[in-house]
Amino acid sequence: MGTTRQLGTVHAAALIVASMVGTGIFTTTGVLLSTLRSPPLVLVVWALAGVLALCGAAVYAELGAMMPRAGGEYVYLSRAFGPAIGFLSGWIALFVGFAAPTAAGALAFGRYLHAVIPWAPPQLAALALLAVLTAVHMTDVRFGASLQTTLAALVVALAVTFVVAALASGRGDWHRLTAGAAGAVAGGAAAGSTVTAGSIAVGLVYVSYAYSGWNGAGYLAGELRDPGRALPRALALGTGLVTALYLALNAVFLWSAPRSALVGQVEVANAAALALFGPRGAMLLSSLVALALAGFVSAMLMSGPRGTYAMAEDGLFFRALARTNARGAPTLAVGLQGALAIVAAATAAFDPILVYVGFTLTLTAAMAVIAAFVLRRREPRADRPHRALGWPLTGLSFLGLSGFMVALSIRERPAEATAGLLTVLTGAAAYRIWRRAIPRAQG
Repeated sequence: MGTTRQLGTVHAAALIVASMVGTGIFTTTGVLLSTLRSPPLVLVVWALAGVLALCGAAVYAELGAMMPRAGGEYVYLSRAFGPAIGFLSGWIALFVGFAAPTAAGALAFGRYLHAVIPWAPPQLAALALLAVLTAVHMTDVRFGASLQTTLAALVVALAVTFVVAALASGRGDWHRLTAGAAGAVAGGAAAGSTVTAGSIAVGLVYVSYAYSGWNGAGYLAGELRDPGRALPRALALGTGLVTALYLALNAVFLWSAPRSALVGQVEVANAAALALFGPRGAMLLSSLVALALAGFVSAMLMSGPRGTYAMAEDGLFFRALARTNARGAPTLAVGLQGALAIVAAATAAFDPILVYVGFTLTLTAAMAVIAAFVLRRREPRADRPHRALGWPLTGLSFLGLSGFMVALSIRERPAEATAGLLTVLTGAAAYRIWRRAIPRAQG
């Protein structure tokens, strides 16, 4: 039984919002300040990453409308470059793009919930969240989508409320947003040091982790009603909304407290809330973050398994993972991702490395955009219900920024870049083993 088309634009846009608003927005800015030392430059990096996401979304809108199947990059790369490259993207998505961030989001949820409810053990709360949401998405696609939409709406409403309340408090200082990069701050770079292109590139990779998820709706293209219209609208609406939200939140974070109180802080959102509203405000914000992280975990468990499902449907993974239940849910594919995330969260061995995840996913997204160029040339008369806005500028801009990030990240962070490249090589080895061990006629 295949998936059914029962989701609309709002469901897809909500998935994008929830997929993007996860750990990155609440943890990255303090790390960026320690590297860039300039609030204006931090905001520029967040804005550039937003442009990158919007350019990517424009191209993915064309690809998704052209190939309205569940699976995202796996589908696009398989058509453009063949099953081996498609398999690699699915492999990366399963382990780097979804399972690992799902576990990280759940563990972060547990920590933030513990701040609000001290008697709630963080790891147990993480495991409970994973178990409940895995069960939901294994059972019913439409109920899972409705839950996703509700969580995304609450996250946006609460984030907007926080921004408005912060500005209404009048306790920040606008001069903090215009302070130059000169001088060092506690825990930052040495005085007189220069911000390099390499540090900006690494900063973009950090922030790209926070923006990852803008392509989430593509994984559900096979379940959207009228995907030629719904998918482009969802990509533009969801990505644009989150970009605006990110810039507003970061402006408030940087406006709320001196750099010395924010630089190097992982929980930068809590530091901002403490400065503006005191302990009660920090607790309220912790509740907001916990809710956002629950939505993020739900989004990962909804979109991620569709790539595994598509691979199994094509005989490139275990056929059983392509089965769906009576309500259209790819039960075993969701269960696999949930199980991987639960194992990672239970062992507490997973410590998300932003550069590694951002670097690896940037490679995959760049390949998908290259696929759009390849298909435009090779299949000029193929049915394209939607064409990328701003083509080819949007595609070239995405590839230019991605190349800048990847090349300088290899120079600046060779260990994390090597880990990302090893992930790709491991996937290539797995594909060769699979094709040799399992006949194409399996199942």
